[in-house]
Amino acid sequence: MSNVLRANNAPDTIKGNASDDIKKGIARIITWNVDRGLAAFGDRIAGRLKLTEISVNSSENSSKKKEGLIICELDVEKDMVNGGGKLHGGCSAFLIDLCTSLPIAVLAGVPAVSQSINMIYHAPATVGSRLRIVTKSVAIGSRIYTSRGEIWDITNDRLVASGTHIKMAPSAQLSTKL
Repeated sequence: MSNVLRANNAPDTIKGNASDDIKKGIARIITWNVDRGLAAFGDRIAGRLKLTEISVNSSENSSKKKEGLIICELDVEKDMVNGGGKLHGGCSAFLIDLCTSLPIAVLAGVPAVSQSINMIYHAPATVGSRLRIVTKSVAIGSRIYTSRGEIWDITNDRLVASGTHIKMAPSAQLSTKL
């Protein structure tokens, strides 16, 4: 499966001004569990994500700061919907979690763990709808990183969900003595 994922997200198929090395690194984050031979939550959904743009731009509000931009696309399939046939809120939260982590990875370049994810649900998306997930970094500090994302149903031209994500650098591993 990971060879298919890599071909689907080859650097030359991804728009944006990020280097090929950055594009490869972001694609590796999406396939990380699959590449390690693990079956983890959301892998099948993450494996269908198509990276369409990875860019690093000057911030609109500060000439001294950079902003990471990642755009992904994905079709809504049956494993993503609730009993009513609409995109499950948990799946939307998973997509915001994963995809808003990517612009942070571009700029911070270090592992980080989620501290807070806040979601707003705007409209439903149904099986067959094409989603575009647009994520941007907001602030990259020394240990705290913030990003935001929007999930758009581009088939029906409506905002499905939006969210903010705060991540932090994990503390150093503590050694315990008993």
